[in-house]
Amino acid sequence: MWYGVSSIAARFMSYLLTPYLTRTSVLKIADYGKMSLVFAAIPLLNVLFTYGFETAYFRFSQRKEYENSIYSTASISLFLTTILFSAFLWIFRNSLASFAGVADDPQLIDLTIIIIALDALAAIPFAKLRQEGRPIQYAVIRICSIVLNILATVFFLSYCPKILEDNPNSWVGLLYRTDVNRVTYVILANVMSSGLTLLLLSGQIGSIKLHFNAKLWKEMMLYALPLIIVGMGGMINETFDRLMLNWWVPGSPTFKQEQVAIYSACYKLSLLISLFIQAFRMGAEPFFFKQAEGLNPQKTYARVMKFFVITVTTMFLVVSLYIPVISYFFIGNKTYWAGLGVVPILLLANIFLGIYYNLSIWYKLSNKTHAGAVITLTGAAITILINRLFIPSFGYMACAWATFFCYGSMMVMSYLWGQKEYRIPYASKKLVAYVVIVVTLFFIHKGLIALLPYTVFSLIVASTLLFIYVWFILLVERKEFQKMPVIGKYLK
Repeated sequence: MWYGVSSIAARFMSYLLTPYLTRTSVLKIADYGKMSLVFAAIPLLNVLFTYGFETAYFRFSQRKEYENSIYSTASISLFLTTILFSAFLWIFRNSLASFAGVADDPQLIDLTIIIIALDALAAIPFAKLRQEGRPIQYAVIRICSIVLNILATVFFLSYCPKILEDNPNSWVGLLYRTDVNRVTYVILANVMSSGLTLLLLSGQIGSIKLHFNAKLWKEMMLYALPLIIVGMGGMINETFDRLMLNWWVPGSPTFKQEQVAIYSACYKLSLLISLFIQAFRMGAEPFFFKQAEGLNPQKTYARVMKFFVITVTTMFLVVSLYIPVISYFFIGNKTYWAGLGVVPILLLANIFLGIYYNLSIWYKLSNKTHAGAVITLTGAAITILINRLFIPSFGYMACAWATFFCYGSMMVMSYLWGQKEYRIPYASKKLVAYVVIVVTLFFIHKGLIALLPYTVFSLIVASTLLFIYVWFILLVERKEFQKMPVIGKYLK
């Protein structure tokens, strides 16, 4: 719960910047698109900087012979490679700026390299907290860094300009320049946030010993190398579409950045499911590895999957049926609403992604991480192919459908392959039925409001359909819910 609540709280707080940043008075639409392009490049480079060592750390920390050397070995490895990779990026930062579509603002890339380096250095200390079961400290660090990010962003974009407007000679002029693109200060706020995170992890960093186990490092690298491909492919599927949209949609550079801005802002409306998936991943990975030591872990994995699908399908209905209300609060400029059609597609895509994360435990436990690489590369190929073919004609709608088919194919491949290698008794037919039911309810709602396009009627129908689904789930899964600690007593 602590991992879940802290991850959801941290990311939700960061998403609160969306309605603020999408106001025209704060950032122009093209500038929001430029910011989105930079943030699309960061996760991709983070994968290279950490090269799967987080998962490898969880895997090898279960082995007693390595318990005294794994933390220091992994930390030293990441420290050295972070210096090397950062220097490489710095040398080629102008090329990286062109690749990311921000060649006119190269200082954004300078700040981005710092963010990536700081985040890489924090990866293993964070993993240590998770492995040792210290979720409260983990939560406090995450939330503090996000709070600083929000405060610094508002300070730079609202407080500083107002003070300088009233008093051009104010001390604020030492920190803020009006001739610098405002996006620079958004990225600078993220640098400050990453720096605070590393500072708060100083206790874990200080416990690193100058002890490097070469044998362990080789084993970890052999285990983790396929995960680099998995991670790279995953980031291509998750964030690379912003870059491809900027490359391939026809029009002027400003128009391209505006299209990226609209797509990125609407993508964040799928935050409820993506937040839950992120929180789930934080707690699930170490949990799954520990469960593997039990007598019948497959049964546990199947139950986890069932509750996961019930949760995300309910979330799908909440977001998709109340899009007009949610968009009103989360997007500060109606110009962005032109892209709301991508939201239901992306919600379903994120459901597929979450199911895939559940399924992926089979190749991590069986040390067949190459299978994850094959599956993810297949998804990446689908993403690139669909985007290349259809972005010139359909713009960001092509990005949404590419994400849908990518994650859908990865989910199916992982299920079929995994059931042959490491069989888990998933209630597959029932879970597919739940997804089909919520999609059907969504189209029923869409058809009814097409006949009577009134906001009040839409909300009444949405609430009715949501209630019907929740009641249906409680009826079908009554025995399962009765076993739960809090809700169970109300269903007995």
